[in-house]
Amino acid sequence: MGKIAFLFDGQGSQYAGMGKDLFEEVSSVHDFYGVAEAIRPGTLFQMFEGSEEELKKTENTQPCLFLADIAAALALMDKGVNPDAVAGFSLGETVAMAVSGALTKDQAFKLVCKRGQLMQKAANAKEGSMIAVLKMDKDQLESLCDEIGVYPVNYNCPGQIVVSGEAEKIDRLKDVLKEKSVRFIELAVGGPFHTPFMETASKGLKKELKSNKLYNINKTYIPLYANKTAKPYTAEKEDIIDTFSEQISNSVRWEETLLNMAGDGVDTFIECGPGKTLSGFVKRTVPGAKILNVSDIESLNKTVEEVC
Repeated sequence: MGKIAFLFDGQGSQYAGMGKDLFEEVSSVHDFYGVAEAIRPGTLFQMFEGSEEELKKTENTQPCLFLADIAAALALMDKGVNPDAVAGFSLGETVAMAVSGALTKDQAFKLVCKRGQLMQKAANAKEGSMIAVLKMDKDQLESLCDEIGVYPVNYNCPGQIVVSGEAEKIDRLKDVLKEKSVRFIELAVGGPFHTPFMETASKGLKKELKSNKLYNINKTYIPLYANKTAKPYTAEKEDIIDTFSEQISNSVRWEETLLNMAGDGVDTFIECGPGKTLSGFVKRTVPGAKILNVSDIESLNKTVEEVC
């Protein structure tokens, strides 16, 4: 077996009850959830019993999904399965910061809470939405987006690009796609993320990291691949802050990230979190890769059997 990568889910994969059995049965998860609940009271209720509408709010989604993602990683590492590389999709990159050692778990959780607040504020200022466009020529889609005034933001895998922007203009794009018989999927997110409309959130997060002594940013001890560059973070503190903060208002280069990971020797990808979306991206991007996922005790045990 070659190298193992942990991949952390982003917004859209959340659901009520996520992470509950890992919380109940894995001591390290239970302990950290207690720490997180003390930092942000009410988070566990939102995770386990929150409504779909409540969980869709960015300021709630991000801390809740952070915990669901990191629970899978903690449970795997308790079983002796450790990553050789990590990457997180959008908010999942905050989880990857903790698992790679760039931040402590407590610091990363506080940071994702702040990130969610900043992005919620930016989203409230500009009503927006996101759709995943399927099997459309990249150049044609980019040209159409430019014409309508929306943004191709997440390059997920061959044949799938997410477009983000103002709600009214996304509706216009959907009408054009229907006329062209191009399929698309509406995403369960609450704003025009990874666009220039998130610039205030990006600047706010950068200020938070640079001015708040709460965050002690370190060099990662395993490669952490950045959404913005599709390459591992450097060891420079200022570069880490800039790259992480600017991710909010820039594209997620996920397909390129997966290819770079594979080129660096990763042949086993384990999706950590409540879904299998990232597993699907790997399947369509890195043929022949071993793809596993952990979202609960059953999938945890199955994955450990596969790699140990």
